[in-house]
Amino acid sequence: MATQAHEDFTGKVVVVTGAGSGIGRATAHAFARAGAHVLGVGRRKEALEETVARHTGIVAHAADLCASDVHQEVIEAATHRWGRLDVLVNNAGATRLMPLAETTTDGIAALFGLNVTAPSLLAHAALPHLRRSQGSIVNISSTYGHRPMPGAAHYAASKAALEQLTRSWAVELAADGIRVNALAPGPTESQALAAAGLPEATVEQIKREEATRIPLGRRGDPDEVATWILRLADPGTTWLTGQVLTIDGGLELT
Repeated sequence: MATQAHEDFTGKVVVVTGAGSGIGRATAHAFARAGAHVLGVGRRKEALEETVARHTGIVAHAADLCASDVHQEVIEAATHRWGRLDVLVNNAGATRLMPLAETTTDGIAALFGLNVTAPSLLAHAALPHLRRSQGSIVNISSTYGHRPMPGAAHYAASKAALEQLTRSWAVELAADGIRVNALAPGPTESQALAAAGLPEATVEQIKREEATRIPLGRRGDPDEVATWILRLADPGTTWLTGQVLTIDGGLELT
């Protein structure tokens, strides 16, 4: 279900993390179609090459966002190439089922490292450039950032942390003209469940169960989620900041 964004980002420079698949790939394509120069960031070079192959406005940048000192390098890759930065989309994240009985130090650290620490350090590195452009940050949370997720509490907690960072940064950076918002998608077609190490049969079962719980009766499509990321980042959306927009087919109402 492809949707067409109407926002104009001609000449703008956008960094999208997690651009190798799912929402990140759809977002990179949507910004590029809207005229932006896009740096698509991800760990998997081959997946990024597939993203880049579909639009000339996207440049791939392979990076492990959990590595130390990589965040400044990512931002500089965009600013050295195009001379500015207008939008940072913190989309990269990890999903992990981790019941309390199976919780480990390494498991918690891995989730928070990618879902909380990496977006924070990228925003820190981007800040001087966003001040100059009076740009925006869009953080990608989850419906489960503000509703319980039994069996994956630390994933939900990491997204709740990202939502609170969004609100706090919005107030902190308002005087600089920088807007900070978050999008909280519900279950969306992507490779996240498979990347979490779940068997294919389990993934398909989870997808079916999720669809039955969603009032609109289906999982989300990455393109329709990307449309709303562009709307939050749109320079014309001048008076919206500190908000978490949930797009989940009504799941949070249940």
